Amino acid sequence: MVEDRSLGGRVFAAVNFTLLALIALITVLPFVHVVAGSFTTSAEIAASKFVLIPKVWSLEAYKFIFSTDTIFKAMGVSIGVTLIGTLFSMFITALMAYGLSRKDLDGRNVVNFLVVFTMLFHGGMIPTFLVVKELGLIDSYAALILPSAISAFNMIILKNFFQNIPEGLEESAKIDGCNDFGILFRIVLPLSMPAIATISLFYAVTYWNTYMSAILYLDDSAKWPIQVLLRQIVVLASGMDHSATLDAAVPPPDQSIKMAVIVVATLPILMVYPFLQKHFAKGAMLGSMKG
Repeated sequence: MVEDRSLGGRVFAAVNFTLLALIALITVLPFVHVVAGSFTTSAEIAASKFVLIPKVWSLEAYKFIFSTDTIFKAMGVSIGVTLIGTLFSMFITALMAYGLSRKDLDGRNVVNFLVVFTMLFHGGMIPTFLVVKELGLIDSYAALILPSAISAFNMIILKNFFQNIPEGLEESAKIDGCNDFGILFRIVLPLSMPAIATISLFYAVTYWNTYMSAILYLDDSAKWPIQVLLRQIVVLASGMDHSATLDAAVPPPDQSIKMAVIVVATLPILMVYPFLQKHFAKGAMLGSMKG
């Protein structure tokens, strides 16, 4: 009987490993194709359709993208908006989530209802644009941050996480003379690093991928973030818009540049993920209370 179980366990492990390997392969192959395509020629992409290892290595796509200083300024804009926006969003999200997680807060249920209501019904693009315009945020970097500064979905997740923290910790802190802000920043947030890291990544990806807000609210092309500029590069490389403003010294390789644009837009977020990954696996309450 023991041998049968051992055999069944080995079979299960083999099947499980095979399925997970296939899923991983299906997930990774498209990205490998994009990276490989960015280092090959447009002719090879057109001929072979699916490239995993380029026959002829070429840097023409990257030379075209980085042949203008505009790309570096746009990258700086995106990095600045992402860092400032993520910090600001996490600050106000944590404040609101902690307040709504307190059972003794007056009007808590009404505010919770209003937050959930915004997830179901939204004013739309035109009312949002009019609000941004009346606030004087048009053609400013603040227009890329303030309209999407807080996500109701992220706030609810963080609120539920805060509610799982034992009340005994907060009561102990109050006995020691700690106020609400002290409890939040000294106890609640340090114990909530897995949730903080995850939601910070959500916000960072949102700000990094800012496109529509920049199109709607920024009139000055010098303030464009990287996503808008990369779109202009793709348009120019495809020959769709010969009036596109990009001072590039290298002729655009029409197919491989699209692959390179995806790599340039994705790589920064992929570089951030390993630093946050360790927090995803940690238990929130590990070692917080004993006995």
